[in-house]
Amino acid sequence: MKFSTFHLFHQFAGQTAREVYDYQIEIVELLEELGFDGVWVAEHHFRDYGVVPNIFNLLSNLAARTERLRLGTGIVVLPLHNPIHVAEEAAMVDLLSGGRLEVGIGRGYQSVEFENFGLDLSEARDRFNECLDVILGLWTKDDFEYKGRFHETRRPLTLMPKPVQRPHPPLHVAAVSPETVELYAARGLPILADPAAPFKKIARAAETWYATARAHGVDVEGVELVASRSVYVAPTTEQAREDQARFEAGFDRSRIFNVQSAPIDPSTGKAAKGFEYYQDRYLKGGSVDNEFRWNQLEVIGDPERVVSQIKTIQEMGFTNLMCDFGSTRPLPIEDMKKVLKFFAAEVMPAFR
Repeated sequence: MKFSTFHLFHQFAGQTAREVYDYQIEIVELLEELGFDGVWVAEHHFRDYGVVPNIFNLLSNLAARTERLRLGTGIVVLPLHNPIHVAEEAAMVDLLSGGRLEVGIGRGYQSVEFENFGLDLSEARDRFNECLDVILGLWTKDDFEYKGRFHETRRPLTLMPKPVQRPHPPLHVAAVSPETVELYAARGLPILADPAAPFKKIARAAETWYATARAHGVDVEGVELVASRSVYVAPTTEQAREDQARFEAGFDRSRIFNVQSAPIDPSTGKAAKGFEYYQDRYLKGGSVDNEFRWNQLEVIGDPERVVSQIKTIQEMGFTNLMCDFGSTRPLPIEDMKKVLKFFAAEVMPAFR
């Protein structure tokens, strides 16, 4: 099992954007020292929910500050971008980092982002698929040509520079719904499982991915499926439970799960086409009780319990655990460092 971390770059009340960047960069530098395998940075627009509108700019900065960590996009919202730019920027980061880029991609879901970019959320999947085809073509072919509904090349294109990794940097598609998992498993593209999906759903997603991939002749040996989870380990189970309750009591989840975040078609007020699977999650405020979080959603507890949970995720077929150690918890940096050091010392050695 590899261990990577998720970084939302959430801007808390009273923080400047620069303070958010400084905090997260200092944490990333510690992660390299502690032996984590990689980091993933989220893309968001127009909200303090996450203040990284261009992941590749940030990863270029992190590439210069680290030597070993894999640098992941978690995720690039492809429909919001010109795919030629994405292919170019990713190739440049892969080059600057010495081949350490991991590219997580998704179709997005936040209606506020699509509206402000003048895009129809119901077209997200079709736009995503076109972008994906263009990016893969540019990474792997010279004189590449493409004509689709949303994108086309006016003349044959050869990407400059090309990525270091061959045939291209590893791709991971954000997915947990059966339709999406099957669609990309058939192409041999590994999934990045949704952190808001309970354990039984990510287990089903992994099972579906492997079955579909094998049915389409995909060689699954060495494939890296990524499971994203909220993670917290404390010296005792009792302390972990107390800390979890305190974290939840102190955080207004409606700042994240709300109408702005919901995949809503403004013309109908209902879930946009292709997003029916998620229609209730964001409108219900993301409200789940601590018992549900404890038993079905989070990797949390004392070291023994956390190791056991991670082994279960490993047995599902996931080989990279993307750990969210508190992207929406306003922990002082020294407290966050203690959490990370404790996890690295008490949990990670069980998988090395």
